[in-house]
Amino acid sequence: MAKTKNLTEEEILKMGEKDYMNKAQVDFFRQKLEALRDDILKYANQTTENLRETVFAPDPVDRASIEEEHALELRTRDRERKLLRKIEQSLLKIEDGSYGWCEETGEPIGIQRLIARPTANLSLEAQERREHRQKMFGE
Repeated sequence: MAKTKNLTEEEILKMGEKDYMNKAQVDFFRQKLEALRDDILKYANQTTENLRETVFAPDPVDRASIEEEHALELRTRDRERKLLRKIEQSLLKIEDGSYGWCEETGEPIGIQRLIARPTANLSLEAQERREHRQKMFGE
């Protein structure tokens, strides 16, 4: 299998509409998603180690501070766990050829939006409509 040259964001952005989700772009986003996934997993392992190294603090203020730090770290990891699920879904979409296309309309999501949010599964317009419906109807 021939390996394509790793492109930069600037090179991806300069490509025309006819190049949308060509092999080079798909490879760019696959690498971006895999790097993001690897970073999240690395930090998750660090969190596990940090929580194992529980420090006993006899002072209630120090103990409360340590517990608050742990709670904040766990909330952050929970958000990352949810992001990890979206990353895995995006990687599956790359494999089945549907990555980069809006789940609602079938239109291109857009390179700029995917660079900013590589796990996006809706075009900006479809996302705005969804958020508007949620606000209106509490969905």
